[in-house]
Amino acid sequence: MPDRGGGPTGPRIRVGRPSRRVRTLLMTLGVLAVLGMAFTMFAGFWTDWLWYRSVNYSSVFTTTLWTKIGLFFVFGLLMAVAVGFNIWLAHRLRPPLSAMSLEQQSLDRYRMGIAPYKKWLLFGITALVGLIAGASASGQWRTWLMWVNGVPFGQKDPQFNLDVAFYAFDLPWYRFLLGFGFAAAILSLIAASLTHYLYGGLRVSSPGARATAAATGHLSVLIGIFVALKAVAYWLDRYGLAVKSSDFKATDNWTGLRYVDANAYLPAKTILFCIAVICALLFFSTIWRRTWQLPLIGFGLMVLSAILIGGLYPAIVQKFQVQPNEQAKEAPYVEKNLAATREAYGIDGTQVTEYSGTANTKDTAKLRDDVDSTASIRIMDPNIISPTFQQLQQMRKYYAFPTNLDVDRYGAGGTEQDTVIGLRELNYAGIDKKNWINNHFRYTHGYGAVAAKGTAVDSEGRPVFTESDLPSKGQLGQYEQRIYYGEKTNTYSIVGGPQKEIDYSDDSGEKTYSYEGKSGVNLENPINRAAYAVALNEPQIIYSGAIGDGSRILYNRTPKQRVEAVAPWLTIDGDAYPAVVNNRIQWIVDAYTTTNGYPYASRTTLGDTTADSLTATNDQRAVVAQQNQVNYIRNSVKATVDAYTGEVKLYQWDTQDPVLKTWMKAFPGTVEPRSEISGALMDHLRYPQDLFKVQRELLTRYHVKDADTFLSGSEVWQVPDDPTNKSGDAVPPYYLSMRMPDQQEQAFSLTTTFTPNGRDNLSAFMAVDAEAGKSDYGKIRILKLPTSTTVNGPKQVQSQFNSEQDIAESIRLLRGGDSEVEYGNLLTVPLDGGLLYVEPVYVRGGGLQYPLLRKVLVSYGGNTAFEDTLDEALNKVFGAEGSTPPPEEDTGEGDGDTTPPPPTSDNPTVQEALNDAQKAFEAGQEALKNGDWEAYGKAQADLEAALRKAEEAQSRAGGSGGAGGGAASSPSPTGSPSPTGSPSPTRSPQSG
Repeated sequence: MPDRGGGPTGPRIRVGRPSRRVRTLLMTLGVLAVLGMAFTMFAGFWTDWLWYRSVNYSSVFTTTLWTKIGLFFVFGLLMAVAVGFNIWLAHRLRPPLSAMSLEQQSLDRYRMGIAPYKKWLLFGITALVGLIAGASASGQWRTWLMWVNGVPFGQKDPQFNLDVAFYAFDLPWYRFLLGFGFAAAILSLIAASLTHYLYGGLRVSSPGARATAAATGHLSVLIGIFVALKAVAYWLDRYGLAVKSSDFKATDNWTGLRYVDANAYLPAKTILFCIAVICALLFFSTIWRRTWQLPLIGFGLMVLSAILIGGLYPAIVQKFQVQPNEQAKEAPYVEKNLAATREAYGIDGTQVTEYSGTANTKDTAKLRDDVDSTASIRIMDPNIISPTFQQLQQMRKYYAFPTNLDVDRYGAGGTEQDTVIGLRELNYAGIDKKNWINNHFRYTHGYGAVAAKGTAVDSEGRPVFTESDLPSKGQLGQYEQRIYYGEKTNTYSIVGGPQKEIDYSDDSGEKTYSYEGKSGVNLENPINRAAYAVALNEPQIIYSGAIGDGSRILYNRTPKQRVEAVAPWLTIDGDAYPAVVNNRIQWIVDAYTTTNGYPYASRTTLGDTTADSLTATNDQRAVVAQQNQVNYIRNSVKATVDAYTGEVKLYQWDTQDPVLKTWMKAFPGTVEPRSEISGALMDHLRYPQDLFKVQRELLTRYHVKDADTFLSGSEVWQVPDDPTNKSGDAVPPYYLSMRMPDQQEQAFSLTTTFTPNGRDNLSAFMAVDAEAGKSDYGKIRILKLPTSTTVNGPKQVQSQFNSEQDIAESIRLLRGGDSEVEYGNLLTVPLDGGLLYVEPVYVRGGGLQYPLLRKVLVSYGGNTAFEDTLDEALNKVFGAEGSTPPPEEDTGEGDGDTTPPPPTSDNPTVQEALNDAQKAFEAGQEALKNGDWEAYGKAQADLEAALRKAEEAQSRAGGSGGAGGGAASSPSPTGSPSPTGSPSPTRSPQSG
């Protein structure tokens, strides 16, 4: 027993060693802690393996894993051996103790202290550097796989005549090896120097020789290896000049050799390579000469040469040869950069055509008719009307639509039309009672697609739905409507077990459902349940009775997450979009292969070039690869994700892309051939927005083909800011079915505009054929406006809209009360030499919390209109009415002219109805000024009834025609379009 007796100053307590029970407890806790950490690591690994196996991409997991493990062990072992060997060698070459100086004798206590632990210390040091080096090397798995599987580009750089694959696949790996060699040489030199110092091979303050001959030879060899690696670096730097970035003239990310590179840096690197080789040999010679004199002189000369030849000489060449005649000196290299950049970004086939910017014909009636054949003008802005979809088609609070809807084409037999589409996804924020069961077992999926015509609205300014209600029905036919995978499904769900899910609700109450798909990971295995409990930090997964036979866990559920996981070598477009394909909802994801090793091609930062006014405000639309700098990009893969099963399929889209071929060699069987794309899927594939934005940014400078124009900077363009808001961000590109001047029919296109650098007038219009499967898919057309005349750009057109007194007054009235005016996409359409601008205007308020189309702004040739419908605005701008199809009630008699004849006073019944219409119109105007929306609605109803009576009376009198529905225009009571700024009597501001 320990002594607990007292003493003169009080009791003494002597505590003995911990009891056996305490030691056992501590040991048990330690073992449990180790096992807990081990199982946590195992859980992450095991759940990853289970997920990849569940999506049938286990080969991606195993290939990546084994590559990382191989690199870790190979380079970790190499680093450990290199450092450990040099420590061992330095210890073996230590001088005898009798030869040690007094200075070294003072280190005896350190040597004696580590003597019993020498082996363990050596093992610890080598293990530490090995672990660090191995972890660093494992991160180079992409570089290794590209080097091993590299496929030739079939194109050679103009300077060294090497295949582009050398720069894209080989050079990055060689640079990694060089960096690893430098690290090994430096760490070995440091470790050997410390060991020699500790054991007397090196002295700091002792008289006489400061190093033994053995230490001198050993350290000189290590320095020689370092200098030899520097020689290799100089040689690789020669090729690196072809992919070197610099700021030059009109571009901030110029890549490739310039005059000073080819005529100063290139020979300088060659000379420095030779000097470094000689210097390395001098260091190696100290093994026999046992002196540092010559090697140090050589090293000093190498440093001096690097300063003079590698730094001063190029500066002199730049100052005295290039600057006095820069344009002539740089022109050959600029031409190489122009050609390489255009090829690397797929813009070499861009068709640039001169465009006058003014109408070629004075026949306004023909111009008015040409509008319909030139473009299917979309007045439904997918970036504005999501709240309208939400209000009219949400059905339940736990459903939601994305912030920005998508534009697709639907129809058959040549009747395809631009359609705005969105999915009714699960909205976890809308669940009334949130708990673990509701969040993860009961509310598991969204339900149905909702679609609307892009070119029409109903009489109240609402979308004309072609697919709506719950369950959804309409033109899309029968399809699996449950959405388990979507852009908003960012948490896990456990389905298929004892707990039933909420399917949807109708008038008869809630419907339940149990997932029947094979997606996800089975949780019947207790090991799987334990692993997911740890991985998701949710212990209830282990013991919950809601999990049983058939239970499966679904996670990684957004389309972007799934494609990125199964193809980590792809760069994913920021906007996945849904399509109904073969009775399934499929998410379509565009994916890119990239490299920053294309010689002479200028670089761009994807995060900067793909950002615009939409990505700044939409949390669902990601910006692609924020700081990923590239100088080559291809939309090489089209991917699909099934909204019900989560199945991911990758299709080879660009069959010539060598980067994709390289990855297909590295991950065989993961990408299906292009021939596997079905016709139904092909109908919904489109040109991706992010690629288009990258290309348009490059084309602001690289639309020119001659070096002189490029160097002068006179033809530099810019992407204008979005004029419909004050964000200051770039205007997004817009999908639109339209016909360019050299096309015979409309094509689904992606369009944008350019303005001169620092100015607001229009300099060019750009469109790309966006409909996959067509012969012209991907063809970029640019209409270049003359620099001698000024054509209004988007910002100027918007300013013109806002500054016209009548329009400004009408907008002020629309903003009456608590209403807000929202401007839709400002669409630009080339028309007969001129540019037609169309912008829908929405109003939110007056008791409604969602936007409705109230007005349409149109501008052409300096003329503007602000009317209730697109047809009315076009009629006003051109001063002529377009030819529209006969109304349904037309008997087919007459000459087929569908333009309604002006009303006359010959028929008193017609005149009476028109008088009533005029009164209703005036009452509506008065209500509009007062902000009385209830009275305004009543007046509009009276107006429509009066016009209907007028039509019937006119029909009885032998007239042919009537007020059109939807977006069609109707005559005003005076027989002409309503004045600018006044709502037409044919529709209310609640109409489109």
